[in-house]
Amino acid sequence: MNAPRIAVYGGSFDPITKGHLDIVERGARIFDQVIVAVLVNLRKEPLFTVEERMEFITQATSHLPNITIDHFPGLLVHYLKEKKAGFIIRGLRAVSDFESELQLASMNRELDQEVETIFIPTHHEYSYLSSSIIKEIARHRGDVSRFVPAAVHAALLEKYADDPQR
Repeated sequence: MNAPRIAVYGGSFDPITKGHLDIVERGARIFDQVIVAVLVNLRKEPLFTVEERMEFITQATSHLPNITIDHFPGLLVHYLKEKKAGFIIRGLRAVSDFESELQLASMNRELDQEVETIFIPTHHEYSYLSSSIIKEIARHRGDVSRFVPAAVHAALLEKYADDPQR
């Protein structure tokens, strides 16, 4: 019997967008198991806690039986080894993403020869989305409801309800 094909889709997901979910759903069709892993980066101040981000992802992917939600600090290749995963999923929004993503994929391969990176281009309707853009629009009271899951939209409204920076 062949070993299960396990992939990790890692990122900050602060917050998760429908573009991210497009990649998760398509990855779930390719691999036996996909671990959506929230990066814990102590040098950045995220808008949402790791626990909040994991809960948003859990809610948004509950219809996918082969998805696991987790978090990790440090290097992604170390996390893959711990989880016995052989693949990294990376989403590509535009050609401009490819250069930096290829550089990361090459470095990950250099760090662990067993790791393969699979690039999945996002659906064109999400190609301009990023978590940073979503937060900026939401901070200024723009409507982001069509770009994020409902729970994320509600949380953004709450986070920015009393923001004096608008």
